[in-house]
Amino acid sequence: MAEAILGDQDQYSCSICLDLLRDPVTIPCGHSYCMSCIGECWNTNDLNGTYRCPQCRQTFKSKPPLNRSTVLAEIMEKLRSTESAQSLAGPGEIACDFCSGEMIKAVKSCLECRASYCQTHVQPHYNVPALKKHKLVKAAVIPVCPKHDKVLEVYCRTDQKCVCMHCLLDDHKGHDTVSSTIERNEKQIKLTDTQTKVKQTIQAKEKELQKMNMDIASHSDSAKKAVENSKKVFSELVKFIEKKSNEVIEKIKAEEKADLDQGAKLQKKLQEEITELKKREGVLEDLLQTDNNIQFLQNCESVSSSSASDELPSSSFQPYCSFEDIRKLICELAGRLETTCTQEISKTITNVSDLSAKRPHFTFDIVVGDHVRVKPSVVTPTHKWGSVTHLSIGVVKKIQGDLLTVDFPEQRNWTGVVSEMERVTSAGSDLPSKNDPFNIKVGDKVRVKPSVITPKHNWGRNVTHKSVGVVKDIKSDDSVVVDFPGHANWKGIITEMEKVTNDDEIGPSSLGSNIKIGDKVRVKPSVVTPTHKWGAVTHKSIGVVKKIQGESLTVDFPEQKNWTGIVSEMEIVASTGLDIQNGSLILDVDFSGIMTIPDLADIKLETESE
Repeated sequence: MAEAILGDQDQYSCSICLDLLRDPVTIPCGHSYCMSCIGECWNTNDLNGTYRCPQCRQTFKSKPPLNRSTVLAEIMEKLRSTESAQSLAGPGEIACDFCSGEMIKAVKSCLECRASYCQTHVQPHYNVPALKKHKLVKAAVIPVCPKHDKVLEVYCRTDQKCVCMHCLLDDHKGHDTVSSTIERNEKQIKLTDTQTKVKQTIQAKEKELQKMNMDIASHSDSAKKAVENSKKVFSELVKFIEKKSNEVIEKIKAEEKADLDQGAKLQKKLQEEITELKKREGVLEDLLQTDNNIQFLQNCESVSSSSASDELPSSSFQPYCSFEDIRKLICELAGRLETTCTQEISKTITNVSDLSAKRPHFTFDIVVGDHVRVKPSVVTPTHKWGSVTHLSIGVVKKIQGDLLTVDFPEQRNWTGVVSEMERVTSAGSDLPSKNDPFNIKVGDKVRVKPSVITPKHNWGRNVTHKSVGVVKDIKSDDSVVVDFPGHANWKGIITEMEKVTNDDEIGPSSLGSNIKIGDKVRVKPSVVTPTHKWGAVTHKSIGVVKKIQGESLTVDFPEQKNWTGIVSEMEIVASTGLDIQNGSLILDVDFSGIMTIPDLADIKLETESE
């Protein structure tokens, strides 16, 4: 019932102890706190007799009376009475130190007892008078001093770190120190101001984003209208050409009809002449076939007198229009139109490109110091290749507008265009580095990065920066489950982790900068074959550095003098005071004091295979 009344319990929590209100009091500004919390806060922050609300920062000239809010206290008690169901502690969560069997999730941790309690076992701290004085905080791993194993409760402003009371008499003696509560309150005021500024910035950015969304939507609508208008214009242009094409076709057809009509008349006339001639031919044929001479002679003159009709003028079809010429004219017109359209449309496209070229180039991705290379899609850079290729990887030295200056191994101070470049991850390699979180997979050995002060899900039990565990599972939300020797199913964030190699686990592996002339060294166990080969040297061989030049070094081994190797492939061998060379025992002894050397015969040498 209380949960239904309260709804969101966080708004009924004390902003100082972050727990549900106990003995709640309401100060004049309207904010409520635990009576003990606000009293302690005002006692430690009494600035010139003024008192401030920890939330709204309202100032009171005199200390307001702290009267218990009975109604609010009853609601809080009812809510606590309904919180009997307790959940089990999951990965990364703190378990109650007093629950036996199942690991119940802790709700509070005591800085005095240095233990964590569930809702049931924390009750004595609220009821027992001696335990009421203890400082309870939200369940968490209690930070302790690694040197004195005491709770960190003091802040050293000189070294800017939390220390214990014993540190004040030791390493931090005479430093500027204050209680963690005072430092927390002062820093909380600054962080509150920063939070207010961040909120104001967020609001301003949200307004900018809203305006940008409107501008982008308006721009998109404008582009759609431009596309629609272009389609309409070109469609009208096509219709205009089709109309003129139809006019030309109709004209050709009209010319064709006129010529065909003329041809039809000539055909009819010629057909009539042929018919007339065939009739005359029939008369002549009949006359030539008659046997009566008198009749032949009488009709011969009349038939022969019409012979003039044999000399009729010949006629031929001669059209007024040559359609072959028309075809040539149409082809010439099409060529001129195609040339004109191509030129004009190209000009329009160029003008559109010129307009888009004026937009600013954003360089959010590339900054000075980044490793970059020319994009594979760029055939030839604007400012030419020089000695650079697609495989070249360089460091950005300078960015000015759209131009950037890059130092490549092949060419220094190379000039390029930002839009033609791309970043290269992992310091000049496409392969992920050892510390790249995306290179971590199930089964890998990992540890918390040294740069992480406190993991997001806290340290848990027995987990430190030195702890090395095995990745058990990787979730989609970038969380990772790790089995550490002292804490199984530990939950962390993958970006807070780094892989651990065999070399890292071995321990005192040497860095190149630590090796100097005169050091005793050997080849690292992780090196299968040295760059300059083994020669007579093995992993067990221990020699003395004779010379170092850049990344190369010269070592005198008992098996081989003047052996050449690479600094990064070597490790320093710590001196134990005893050494065996060629079967002889060598002791490194400091004779500055008096000491007794036992008989060498009584010394039992035990050699371990390296």
